[in-house]
Amino acid sequence: MRQPQPDKSTTVRSEMHAPLPLRLAFAALGAVAPALAARAGEQLFLSPRRHAVRNGHGPARGDAFVVPCGRERLVAWRFGEGPAVLLVHGWGGRAAQLAPFVEPLVAAGCAAIAFDAPAHGRSSGRLTSGIGFAEAISAVAARVGARAAIAHSIGGAGLAWAVAGGLELDAAVMLAPPRGPVEFFDRFCDALRLRPDVRQATRARLQRRLGIALEDFDLADGVRAATPLLVFHDRDDREVPWTDGDDIVRTWSHAELVTTSGLGHRRILRDRGVTERATAFVVERLARCDCGRPVAGAGAGQRCSQCALERELWHAPSRWMRA
Repeated sequence: MRQPQPDKSTTVRSEMHAPLPLRLAFAALGAVAPALAARAGEQLFLSPRRHAVRNGHGPARGDAFVVPCGRERLVAWRFGEGPAVLLVHGWGGRAAQLAPFVEPLVAAGCAAIAFDAPAHGRSSGRLTSGIGFAEAISAVAARVGARAAIAHSIGGAGLAWAVAGGLELDAAVMLAPPRGPVEFFDRFCDALRLRPDVRQATRARLQRRLGIALEDFDLADGVRAATPLLVFHDRDDREVPWTDGDDIVRTWSHAELVTTSGLGHRRILRDRGVTERATAFVVERLARCDCGRPVAGAGAGQRCSQCALERELWHAPSRWMRA
């Protein structure tokens, strides 16, 4: 349900903190070699925190598989059978964080597909970006024939860019999506106390690498999509302000904002009301078989796997070999 937009100037946002030795190192390097400081800043900005990989890492009981994505290899897990719904984590996250969505999706007749993004979890890579997330989403979606997606934080931004790039889905859900990377870049530079010239050089390096200015990633200005969208955002999110989710919904063709309170940026992934409503939104918009169950492909006239099997067993005389 939409709520009145608060005064953006009063939105609470957490500050990034950098260790003192790191700040001192950037100060010294910036004074004597600003170009090297900018290079180091670029590398650090694109380096997500990777959780330690342990035996058994990844969603339990899922069938693991690997998806090539450019030079990287993405590790993914499938749960259940039916139309594929992607589960996309955020920056510094991992596939297991979306585990609360698996059971309701499987129970609804869907296949839940979770994966570790580039430079995260068990997937390869050291550096990534919002573009990297979008490319990974498109690669996994193509591999499994995804019909919908549920994405958290920058995973939601990557999903939006993938849709803008041509990914066709029946439904999309975003949880705490940022409208763009500019604010995060500014907070990153503030945390390191980068000199103005180093800050500008770092921004320029990022633009050359990504092929687009940070300002042009703004979802509220640059993305127009017809995919039905449901956004969940918490009033108390200290990492991505609620106003970002509200701004995205205002510019999307068919979108709704659900405002929560007290869940913050990550607990929203574990809230039962959120998982149930997100699942219902996705399942209601999937193509369906005449029996009422969702089907893996898009369009009318398709059968679910169970009806297809029954037809093969009982309505296909040609399967019997002639004597």
